[in-house]
Amino acid sequence: MKKFIAALATSVLMMSAAVAQTLPPPSIAAKSWLLLDATSGQIIASQDPNLRIEPASLTKVMTAYVVFGALRDKKVALNQMVNVSTRAWKVDSSSSKMFIDPATPVSISDLLHGLMIQSGNDAAVALAEAVAGDESAFVVMMNKEAERMGLKSTRFANPHGLPSPDNYSTAQDLSVLAKRVILDFPEFYKIDSVKSFTYNKITQQNRNRLLWLDPTVDGMKTGHTEAAGYCMIASAHRPNGTGERRLISVVLGTNSDSIRTQESQKLLNWGFQNFDTVKLYSKGQAIATPEIWKGSKNAVKIGFTNDVLVTVPKGVAAKLKPVLERKDPLVAPLAQNSKVGSLKMMVDGKPLLDLPVVSLETVDEASIFGRAWDSIRLWMK
Repeated sequence: MKKFIAALATSVLMMSAAVAQTLPPPSIAAKSWLLLDATSGQIIASQDPNLRIEPASLTKVMTAYVVFGALRDKKVALNQMVNVSTRAWKVDSSSSKMFIDPATPVSISDLLHGLMIQSGNDAAVALAEAVAGDESAFVVMMNKEAERMGLKSTRFANPHGLPSPDNYSTAQDLSVLAKRVILDFPEFYKIDSVKSFTYNKITQQNRNRLLWLDPTVDGMKTGHTEAAGYCMIASAHRPNGTGERRLISVVLGTNSDSIRTQESQKLLNWGFQNFDTVKLYSKGQAIATPEIWKGSKNAVKIGFTNDVLVTVPKGVAAKLKPVLERKDPLVAPLAQNSKVGSLKMMVDGKPLLDLPVVSLETVDEASIFGRAWDSIRLWMK
């Protein structure tokens, strides 16, 4: 299964490269940026996506992810009250805070709202201590999640994103993290769309200005330090045929709040206006039933272990032509999910995508007489 997923990921990268050659991306005023179609998992376009950057408060996306996991596993609860430590209260006074107080316990729910809406660095420390006991142990959890997600160019040094040489990431890694939050914790991701939050009689607005400008945007996070510049992960979902389609933009290192907002909106609009996401095949759908030799069955169903969706420039979907290439002859025994060939999606006679095709079922060996008969047939073929 892991080999199949890796092969599918490679195919998606090939498709991304092909798409990039067919439609030039917009000019984006940022050090690094990326546009991901979260529906298909395909990178539509990017510039220096693997450039190492300081993630600033985008770090809080991973902090939230770890806390969401603790909530799912019932290690903490939304209504659980947390005592505020002096360490959390005294976090850099010149930075973003939700203004929690050691004299007043605060709920996990309020801390999450303070983290993602108000970008509270004090909230980040308080959550880390509530989940892991102390900040250092929580950072270990953050980095374990980064490793599990395959974020090879990411390292976290703290839960809030204040400057540290050991706190770094890339646009590509951050897009993967953003997608995981939305897919794994949709019920908690809704916090990101809240426009303002009041705590301790202080109301602060969400720094994601797109929430006011574009009703299809529902997250995710902004960040800023002097070294990082102004950064934003934005996500929007809009109609796509009979369903919906979600795009995630990552814009890093712009010169102002207004520019990161403007460039993120530009990327999202460009992606929605110029591309379609189409479903080619469903999980478990048999795309063919070729003959199998020396088996307990005469034929085997072949297809894909996951839904296959692709993002292509508008007008291209109708031109996609499938060409199946099999590893014939297929001989039993054949395990389920064994690779049996590939499906090339062609456009105007040129390959645009190469997908691994697997057996959808197990086929055991036939009896000794059945195997002998098929051996003769193969020899005569």
